[in-house]
Amino acid sequence: MSEENVVRLCAPTLAGIKTGSLFPCPYENRETLLMEIRQYNQVLVPKGLCLLPLRFTDKSALLYLYRPRDLERDLQDQLAAEILRHAGYVCGSSEQCLMKLIERLRAYDEFPHEIGLFLSYPPEDVKGFLEHKPCKCVGCWKVYENEEAAKKIFAKYKACTRVYCRQLASGIDIERLTVAG
Repeated sequence: MSEENVVRLCAPTLAGIKTGSLFPCPYENRETLLMEIRQYNQVLVPKGLCLLPLRFTDKSALLYLYRPRDLERDLQDQLAAEILRHAGYVCGSSEQCLMKLIERLRAYDEFPHEIGLFLSYPPEDVKGFLEHKPCKCVGCWKVYENEEAAKKIFAKYKACTRVYCRQLASGIDIERLTVAG
């Protein structure tokens, strides 16, 4: 797993402006990938992040880089909790919710629609998607409510990714790029 891919696909999470990022990671050997994940976590966990494999296929893993404290906060939102309960989650803790998400990801080929709640999507937009409302715009997610706020967030994520990729290319490693939280 290349540091370049992690930074390119997860810069806003590394910067602390997004709760989590989800990305595919090809692998040749599952044990080697798990060892690489443990090595990343040695650097990331002390800074308040965690890298977790959510699902494996023959040659690719779906990885989730997230900030557990931020996820706990996000899932305590009243609308987020309501969406999760409706989808069969027991909302006792973010860890329980994450385990249920993993179970759902492994049971079905498609992404469960509530996954956006784990990726900093506004609960109102997740609800709009679930209700098949007409969306106002599309960026990192489909926007159903506050279009202007979403566009600002999209621009912020894009700028963050550009800056982080440039810094990585200049020799700054992922440990120094990761904002402690």
